[in-house]
Amino acid sequence: MSLIHALVARGPTILAEHQAGKRDFSQATQTILSKIPPNNSKLTYVWEQYLFHYISEGGFTYLVMADDSAGRRMPFAFLADLQRKFTAAPSSSSSDDIPAYGLQGSFGPTIAALVHTYNTSPPADELTRAQTELNQVKDIMVQNVEQILSRGERIELLVDKTDAMAGQATAFRRGARSVRRQMWWRNKKVLALSFLVGLIIVWIIAAQFCGAGLNQCGSKS
Repeated sequence: MSLIHALVARGPTILAEHQAGKRDFSQATQTILSKIPPNNSKLTYVWEQYLFHYISEGGFTYLVMADDSAGRRMPFAFLADLQRKFTAAPSSSSSDDIPAYGLQGSFGPTIAALVHTYNTSPPADELTRAQTELNQVKDIMVQNVEQILSRGERIELLVDKTDAMAGQATAFRRGARSVRRQMWWRNKKVLALSFLVGLIIVWIIAAQFCGAGLNQCGSKS
């Protein structure tokens, strides 16, 4: 017997349940129900050699206690089936005003029949659907890892390009300094050559009046 105890609760209030074994697990189930947060969640609690699997959604908690040998796929497939049957039941629409165990007479037999079905011959389509959901989650995880790896490769490529651009910028700065130095020396040479040419022109003009040695102007005075 894999599934031992199953129930539907609203918060900590049990609306209906079925216990397949003889041992009383009410204290354990109440403790676990008190620890379940109000938001939607799926989780498994370990207690002794048993596992408490639950789905919390829309203010209701669907919980099943199972042997460790049952794994996780079959109990969660059972919980998904239990959730669908409960939401489809007419009594679920007015369950806000129902006290503890108020649905035991109407929905308790449904839980018992579902537990018996999954303990004897679990529906193959439900198990397949649960396996498909697990595979989809796995595919998404693999896809996310691939995206992270791809983004890492792009980051490495960007770093390589940044290093190359930094090297080019350094070479450009060095080249600019060399060009400025060359232009400075060229300007100095042009300035010195212009000064020398100016002196030669002045000497030529003065030589026309004073002679090549510039001594005739002094003798005339």
